[in-house]
Amino acid sequence: MRWQGQIVGDTDASALPGLEDRSGMVRSVTTPEFAGMTFHEVLAKSALNKVPGVSRMPFTWTINPYRGCSHACVYCYARRTHEYLDLDGGADFDSQIVVKVNVVETLQRELRRGSWEHELVALGTNTDPYQRAEGRYKLMPGIIEALAASGTPMSILTKGTLIRRDIPLLVRAAQRVPVDIQMSIAMYDDELQKAIEPGAPTTQARLDTVRALTDADFGVTVFLMPILPHLTDSIDAITQALERIKAAGAVRVVYGALHLRPGVKRWFMQWLGDFRPDLLSSYRGLYPGVSAEAPKPYRQWLAKRIRPLIRKHGLDGRDEEDSFRASVRGMRRMPTPEAPATASAPAQPMLF
Repeated sequence: MRWQGQIVGDTDASALPGLEDRSGMVRSVTTPEFAGMTFHEVLAKSALNKVPGVSRMPFTWTINPYRGCSHACVYCYARRTHEYLDLDGGADFDSQIVVKVNVVETLQRELRRGSWEHELVALGTNTDPYQRAEGRYKLMPGIIEALAASGTPMSILTKGTLIRRDIPLLVRAAQRVPVDIQMSIAMYDDELQKAIEPGAPTTQARLDTVRALTDADFGVTVFLMPILPHLTDSIDAITQALERIKAAGAVRVVYGALHLRPGVKRWFMQWLGDFRPDLLSSYRGLYPGVSAEAPKPYRQWLAKRIRPLIRKHGLDGRDEEDSFRASVRGMRRMPTPEAPATASAPAQPMLF
């Protein structure tokens, strides 16, 4: 790997944020408790990652305590990032997990800087902060506490039911800063979910987590994405999903069609050839060459199908494009702990 076995002070400007200094490698760990997985413990130079100005993301800062993800979602757009570590975006992404073991201490130092403007920080935008590794390393409690103590609003997107461990901490944090929580739940057929997200918690376990968060007075958004053409886009499939989302207590749905970015398409098509070979030609037509998005006519068709169903179930619903446009007005800069909140500061900020 690029960052393994190098001399002290050797740097790599092309490495992922926080991994430029390859002397930060601590050790690689395997354990029977996490069979088939290797944790690469590193000392990161930075915890806060600034989103490039050209990005359409509605936030400026992210934290990624882990690289790679044991949820093993075949469609995960972050797979390509493992290639920067001389690892592949397939099995390596699922099993070779980079852990920034000093992320809490590094974050605390960065938040104390006079230049820090208390902008919204998003977690879960690359790989899941509540994946299985978090059960071993327990980095999120320190991250949540550091952000809250500094007066920094946060947003968490996860598939991980381990977030339930931190509900008391999140409740306390929400008394100090805005805290927004989203749960990603795209598959509502158990066979499909197990096939395409083999390392993720079950759909019902995630819905139960939505209920637990709702009972703790969080207004939870469910990410009903990706919606898979010919697999999860039927009226019956969407209706079943929305019924279960509503029953779990979620207040909002963000939906969107499957994206197949470079570094992901190869692995998804390989999986589809095994699971549903009859759909390969259709998907090649929908996502030809280097095309990452489903065609605009398909996205328009999907919107006409799903929007009335969302309204019928009494949910606030947006597609991913709407969610970017709605964004987080007033959330990029929040009052410090010493400064009083203004009347314009939203009480329930949303990531999207």
